[in-house]
Amino acid sequence: MDLSNKVAIVTGSGRGLGLAYAKELARNGAAVVVNDVDRATADAAVAEVVAAGGRATAVVAPVGTAETAEKLVAAAVECFGRLDVLVTNAGILRDKVLWKMTDEDFDAVIDVHLRGTFTCVREAVLRLREQGEGGRIICIGSPAGQRGNFGQTNYSAAKAGIVGMVRTWAVELKRAGITVNAVCPVAATAMTETIPFLAPHIEAMKRGEPLPPIIRREVGMGTPEDAAGVVSFLASDAAAEITGQALSVGGDRLALWSHPQLTATAFHDGGWSAEDVAAAWGQTFADSVESVGEEFPAEVMPR
Repeated sequence: MDLSNKVAIVTGSGRGLGLAYAKELARNGAAVVVNDVDRATADAAVAEVVAAGGRATAVVAPVGTAETAEKLVAAAVECFGRLDVLVTNAGILRDKVLWKMTDEDFDAVIDVHLRGTFTCVREAVLRLREQGEGGRIICIGSPAGQRGNFGQTNYSAAKAGIVGMVRTWAVELKRAGITVNAVCPVAATAMTETIPFLAPHIEAMKRGEPLPPIIRREVGMGTPEDAAGVVSFLASDAAAEITGQALSVGGDRLALWSHPQLTATAFHDGGWSAEDVAAAWGQTFADSVESVGEEFPAEVMPR
């Protein structure tokens, strides 16, 4: 995974998964633009990368606006001469059930995750197309966007939208040699600490105890570092032919999400009335109805 002479931007990389991605890209030779909303956090992240022998600079700004996107790409070009890789990781949570979620809760999450991904990718693509040498776009999704999750209307919508944009951009950017993929990680971070049945395992991990195999394999959750390797792979020349895909990674598990497909089909001459649908439902469609929400092994769920 030689990324020497490559330059990467990782949004939201002051801590957690973003920092793990930045450190892994740097370990493989890339110069990295670190981004966070807090100066001390961003500077500490840069210091970690540099202490390990890497190259990094920081942009302190909230992701979402076109202005921040422009600052990120400008920093890559001014400090390191070019841009090759963008990882859109920045995110926030404002979890509430639908009837308690405010407009502000909804807009804040959509602005950072969905609009922030859009503005950063748009600005990066302008630079990559100008360079004319291809590039790598890696957008961070979530299983919540693939299957839904209780209390996460805003987050699930944003993450589902990101994967939808990834598929569109893969088509639009193919001729330019720019690959676009999504990674849906599950890792022990400040975000997953809010999930009740995972909290005890995360606390144990903080005490230096290893996560049990059922968490690492069946739940597919591990450390942020466990999720970083797939980002470096997608940034590398080894992934030059992979685009438009959504990968899931966490703990010991790596998987590929399917694209939405028609699971059952029927035809009715002259179109479908409500009565026609009712008559066909049980025979043709009922057995193909999809489940919703994340499904976890019973052993790890609270009793």
